[in-house]
Amino acid sequence: MKIWRAALEALAVSVMCATAAIAQTPPSMRTILTNTFAIRDLSDVNLSSDGTKLAWAEGFRDPRDLLRSPHYSAIFVQGIARGARIHVSAGNPQRYYNEQNPVWSPDGRRLAFLSDARSHRQSQLFTWDETSRAVRQIGGLHGDVQTVRWSPNGTAIAVLYIPGAVRDAGALAPGSRDVGVIGSKVEEQRLAVVDLSSGAIRFITPADTYVYQYDWSPDGRSVAVTYATGNGDNNWWIARLARVDVATGAMRDLLKPSFQIADPRWSPDGTRIAVIGGIMSDFISTGGDVYLVDASTGDSRNLTDGAPISAQSLQWNDGSSLDLVAHRSGSMSLMRLNIANAGTVSLTRLTDREESLWSWSTARAGAVVALVRASFTEPPEIWAGPPAAPRQITASNAHAKLLNGKAVSIEWPSDRFTAQGWLIYPLHYDPHATYPMVTIVHGGPSAESVPSFGSRNTSALSSQGYFVFMPNPRGSYGRGEAFTRANIKDFGYGDWRDIMAGVDAAIRAAPIDPNRLGLMGWSYGGYMAMWAETQTARFKAILAGAGVVNWQSYYGLNKIDEWMIPFFGASVYQDPAVYARSSPITFINQSKTPVLILQGERDEEVPAPQSFEFWHAMETLGVPAKLIVYADEGHGIRKTADQIDLLTQTMAWLNRYLAQ
Repeated sequence: MKIWRAALEALAVSVMCATAAIAQTPPSMRTILTNTFAIRDLSDVNLSSDGTKLAWAEGFRDPRDLLRSPHYSAIFVQGIARGARIHVSAGNPQRYYNEQNPVWSPDGRRLAFLSDARSHRQSQLFTWDETSRAVRQIGGLHGDVQTVRWSPNGTAIAVLYIPGAVRDAGALAPGSRDVGVIGSKVEEQRLAVVDLSSGAIRFITPADTYVYQYDWSPDGRSVAVTYATGNGDNNWWIARLARVDVATGAMRDLLKPSFQIADPRWSPDGTRIAVIGGIMSDFISTGGDVYLVDASTGDSRNLTDGAPISAQSLQWNDGSSLDLVAHRSGSMSLMRLNIANAGTVSLTRLTDREESLWSWSTARAGAVVALVRASFTEPPEIWAGPPAAPRQITASNAHAKLLNGKAVSIEWPSDRFTAQGWLIYPLHYDPHATYPMVTIVHGGPSAESVPSFGSRNTSALSSQGYFVFMPNPRGSYGRGEAFTRANIKDFGYGDWRDIMAGVDAAIRAAPIDPNRLGLMGWSYGGYMAMWAETQTARFKAILAGAGVVNWQSYYGLNKIDEWMIPFFGASVYQDPAVYARSSPITFINQSKTPVLILQGERDEEVPAPQSFEFWHAMETLGVPAKLIVYADEGHGIRKTADQIDLLTQTMAWLNRYLAQ
């Protein structure tokens, strides 16, 4: 009987193990992509002035064919206290369009927004009346348009507008082909005001000036703008803060800083303009200190000097306080900045979660806030209410499936700094097993890896049995401006030491096989991947996306060379040695690790010749390498088919070299 009992127990154990193995079978790439593409993006959150109503944009794909559908966006309105959400559209509510940037009028009765529902691939300006539910087109636009804002008296709407644009605005978009007389045509983004009664459009900034961001003065007579003359994609790094007279278009510079500036916000009393200033590597990736600029004299003051944060966006509450979302040690927090009459400043955290907060709004002098919250385990949803106790408003991603394991924030010493990073566990983690690990280096370098839900790379790697390590080395946001500036004239050295010390810290923290390590990144992360190729043999597989192999040749190839001066201290023609010192090509003979190279054909930020130069070196040196160039793509891969192929190629490469 004991023998039979033992046999039955053994059979039961084997069945249980088999069942567990079946339950833990890694999902297919198709399943991963289907789940990640099903997650809805919530953005453009906007509260009405009385804080009772909320509007937002929701990005999605056609649920009938997630893997082939392009990306759409819809606008919704909902009361904070109660009521069902309302779909606001300029077209047929049963069809899909790109509708975005909803903004409540000052009286809270109308909503302005952009939509391509009535003009194929051309956004037009519309208003929606809450009482009648009527939608009305305002004027006619023919070009790239964005950033809708009502005038304070509600009689006009301002937009940023590139008339006759032949491409999307911004250096991330695919660039125009370089043919004909190079540099002869520059598309300038101008500030335009559209009259609501007539639909007439009037430009209030000059034709040779590119406006990046703006804000109305409280009396509606002036606008604060960040701007530069000439090529807009290239010159954001030398942008100025100016005051523009709405009636005459006269511009007066207020601030011409040695750093980058973003998000100008006019104080409610009209006397000051708050702006974020610091070293920033990309227009869309904002971080720095908060400066207060006198709207008459241009005198400025740093309000957060030395604070261990990087402000990302700002909104005033009243004349003595403003709220900001800031990067802080690997996460994002809503914070309140109080400015006392005596000149003292205090900074208070209003949220205390490990999360990202990419879109938010405030009303009633900060008494009501709305936030899009997301973490490694919670999908994006809108929360709204008092800052101390907001409640979840939406359930747009209630269907979302978690495909990664737990996330742990780890810190480690490196030189004089303490660096931070995220370690994501395998989805089906077994504490008795050892696992491979892939390090993902973020772009920038002025950026930060923060909690996010449904990242394709994280979901794919974690669900396939990998640890994922995402370090925030020096040069990143989240630990103050001194930390962000610490890699100036030092690319590939201090930041590289931080990353490698972080890899060691991750191995000490979890059962990671030190012989099965991979590294990948895009943009600055792609550069670090190419740098890793020439610096160490610890990684068994590398993926370099849109990376820089040769800073000297890159300087003359890219369309945004102004960004390099703050980081390298001079042009390549003035100081070629500092560029060569940080170039992987300088050490290329040390390459040994198999590397997959990925690139957009029409990338303006990191032109394709950089990837070709790197691949040619690998081929010559006999290092296993594969180069894939995606047709008509820019710095960010946008086409669904290309995104699918990129992830498939990525996982195949890692599995090939890091499998047991």
